[in-house]
Amino acid sequence: MENLNIEATKYTPKVTLDVSGLIEIVGKSYPENTFEFYKPVSSWVEEYFENIENDNTLIKLDLEYLNSSSLKAYFDLFDLFEIAHNGGKKLEVQWIYDEENDIAEETGEDFMDDFEILNIKLLSKS
Repeated sequence: MENLNIEATKYTPKVTLDVSGLIEIVGKSYPENTFEFYKPVSSWVEEYFENIENDNTLIKLDLEYLNSSSLKAYFDLFDLFEIAHNGGKKLEVQWIYDEENDIAEETGEDFMDDFEILNIKLLSKS
């Protein structure tokens, strides 16, 4: 299994998926075709959790904007995180937000409410 790196664009976030135990997505997410953009990300995450020996995974999500279709893609990713957690994988999810961005903070709180079983930490940028 290889790492997957996708550079940020005006409409899509930077994605770093590293087999050493790091899943990091940073930026804005409003791609023209959300399904096509996130399909390789979801596939990689699913394969990663099925095949890794590493029991500790850090998931860093620093998203300043998500459109509604991207939000659905993130719920699908969180479902994969929950399946991995239920399968015994140790995950730490960091939802990073700018303290002036109330929507990003509330979105993180929504994920905490919807995925209570996951260890989700809300982290404000200073």
